[in-house]
Amino acid sequence: MLASAPALPDGRSPTFAGPHGNAGYADGELQLKTPPFLVCEDISTMRYRMATAAMAAALLLGWPAGTAAAAPPTCANLGGSLEGQTCHIHQSGGTYTLDITYPADYPDQQALTDYITQNRDGFVNVAQGSGRRDQPYQMDATNDQHSSGQPPHTRSVVLKFFQDLGGARPSNWFKSFNYNLVSKQPITFDTLFAPNANALDTIFPIVQRELEHQSGLGLAISPGAGHDPTNYQNFAITDDALIFYFAQGELLPSFAGATQVPVPRNAIPPLAI
Repeated sequence: MLASAPALPDGRSPTFAGPHGNAGYADGELQLKTPPFLVCEDISTMRYRMATAAMAAALLLGWPAGTAAAAPPTCANLGGSLEGQTCHIHQSGGTYTLDITYPADYPDQQALTDYITQNRDGFVNVAQGSGRRDQPYQMDATNDQHSSGQPPHTRSVVLKFFQDLGGARPSNWFKSFNYNLVSKQPITFDTLFAPNANALDTIFPIVQRELEHQSGLGLAISPGAGHDPTNYQNFAITDDALIFYFAQGELLPSFAGATQVPVPRNAIPPLAI
C-alpha cells in the first residue's frame, strides 16, 4: 500500500526530466517538484521522515509496504463518519488538526482510500514528531466530483488538499481518480486518447493561454513542461470539457498557487473511452 522511503535529494536544480523525474517551478527557480504531502522548511529531511514513518506504520500493522489490502477499508475503518455517501474524517492531536471528505460510493474505493490513508498517516506521523507552534499543523482535503454521459459513462473524483506543516507557505495539490463505468476500469491520461493522437499538441496551447489569463503574470511555460504528460495526470471528465488540475509549482511558479483549466472537448482529439 505504501511506497518505500525516498532517498534524500541533493538540492541541485535539474532540468525537466521524463515521466519518472519531472521538475517544476518553485520560488521563481526550476527545481524538483516537492511531493504533495511535503512543503516544509527542511524539505529533504521532512520528506524522508514522512515516507519512512508511513512505511514503518504499515509494517507494524503487519501490512507489507506496496501491497494492496484484500478489500478496501470502509469509512468507519478509516475513523470517519458517513453522511449519505460522503465520508468525513476528523482527527486532531496536541500539534495538528486533520479534516478529509471523500465519496464513499466511488467505484474504485481501494485506489481512493489507499491514497487518503498514505497521506493522512504520513502527515500525522510528521506532525506528531514535530515541535509545538502557535498554530497547529493542518491538513484539509475536500473533493470535486464530475461525470459524463447519459446514463453516466465515466465518473471523476478530484481530491483537493491543503496542508500547513510550518514551511514558508502552505501547500495545495490535487489527486484525481477517473473510472469507466462501462468497462469497469480506471481511466488515466495514458489511456484517455487513442495512440498517436498527440493530444498535447492541442491541449497545451489552450492551457497556456488560460493560465496566463488566470495568473496575469505573463510567464511563459516551456514547451518541454507543456508537452510533458506527467503534468497532466490530474483531470476530470465532463460532457463538455476535460478539467486539468495543476499543483503549486506545476507549469507555473509556486507563488502562483494551485490552478485548474477547463479544456473544451470539441477543441481536442476525441477521448478513447
